[in-house]
Amino acid sequence: MSVFASLVEHLADLLHPLFGATAAAAAIVLFTALVRLLVHPLSRAAARGQKARTALQPRIAELRTKHAGNPEKLRRAVLELHTEEKVSPLSGLLPSLCQLPAFFLLYHLFSSSSISGEDNGLLGHQLFAAPLGDRWTDALADGGLFGAAGLVYLGLFAVVAAVASFNFVRAKRAPLPLPRGGAAGEEVPGLGTITKVMPFLSFFTLVTVAVVPLAAGLYVITSTTWSALERAALYR
Repeated sequence: MSVFASLVEHLADLLHPLFGATAAAAAIVLFTALVRLLVHPLSRAAARGQKARTALQPRIAELRTKHAGNPEKLRRAVLELHTEEKVSPLSGLLPSLCQLPAFFLLYHLFSSSSISGEDNGLLGHQLFAAPLGDRWTDALADGGLFGAAGLVYLGLFAVVAAVASFNFVRAKRAPLPLPRGGAAGEEVPGLGTITKVMPFLSFFTLVTVAVVPLAAGLYVITSTTWSALERAALYR
């Protein structure tokens, strides 16, 4: 934790000439961008996997016809096909899973009053009028919905809503190919549910930003925005 805190402090010091009092918030955005750059090869692999799964749809349709009366055999045959073609039906989840450690680090860093026995100086940093260690409930208690800190959160919620709407519209306009006679992902256990839920996940970001420390919320917002732009580029 102390090493990670030092990293954020150093980034904030570097950005202070440009961002002044909001340098720590800018450092978190920059840190998020660096994490996403590291994860980008996995995102590209996930995009290739999606295209490969799309290419397999005709063969899956044949398997559905062949094993129409035996759902269990169909599931095994489809899983074997994915294994044979080295296509993971869940590869799209890897980029998100790999980011969780960074999110939890920020969450704990800005939830702790002390680090290595010393006061946590990062809690004194702000995004405009909102302390990075506070939550939305703190903003509501200090000035209400339209107070100085409350307005910062309203601005962030507006960004989240815009990105979530963008993701939702793209998901509805470009649904996954449907195998003949069934829903997308029906042949892979659990994948159909994931496919249906994915368009709504960005809206859940609103809840996340409201309940976590603002610093962790900034990470989530930046990462979600990056994902929206990245998917728009990779899944054209």
